[in-house]
Amino acid sequence: MRLIVIPAYNEEGRIAEVIRRSLPYADAVLVVNDGSRDATAAVAARAGARVISHAVNRGLGAAIGTGLQAARRLGAHTVVTLDADGQHLPEEVPRFIEALENGADAVIGSRMLNLEGNMPPLRRVYQRIGNLMTYLLFGKYVTDSQSGFRAFSASAADRIRIRTDRMEVSSEIVSEIHRHRLKYAEVPVTAVYTDYSLSKGQSFSVGVKTAARLLLHRLYR
Repeated sequence: MRLIVIPAYNEEGRIAEVIRRSLPYADAVLVVNDGSRDATAAVAARAGARVISHAVNRGLGAAIGTGLQAARRLGAHTVVTLDADGQHLPEEVPRFIEALENGADAVIGSRMLNLEGNMPPLRRVYQRIGNLMTYLLFGKYVTDSQSGFRAFSASAADRIRIRTDRMEVSSEIVSEIHRHRLKYAEVPVTAVYTDYSLSKGQSFSVGVKTAARLLLHRLYR
């Protein structure tokens, strides 16, 4: 089974469209409703997704961890993660599948390898800082360490352990790839930014908090 996992928090206005565009590229779509206060879960179910809900908002990392575990319990041999806010193009999922079929265990979609899209200059700066910090803390450099568009083989999904709850999960996944010596590939993906997606993503203050959590994770893992 090929399964697309979409972590979602208060995304009732956009989740149905993301699911509709994702369904052609998977056997099933699993939405992890992370304690949303709106109708995200109901809208996702009506759109054709399987839904798992956290009773309270636990954060992006917890939602991805729940999604990976659930995907394997459902028998998925391929797991793709993408964001619920429309930033990722589900039509690019075949690039990830091809990389897995060519031998990769884990694939990260890199906005930095694609000249298309509208990634703001300040986001590119944040991205490079995140890449550098991930390398310094965990010893592996990737061109887009904070990307939420990823794919994993069954064996990779089984071995990766998510211990962080929030935005630092992206760097943690890179760390897990390195720790388990998984075969890794990057594929170019399109950056699709709107005022809405920019309002939900990284800011300077969020970046500082994420950096602090990453440092603690590195010290105590």
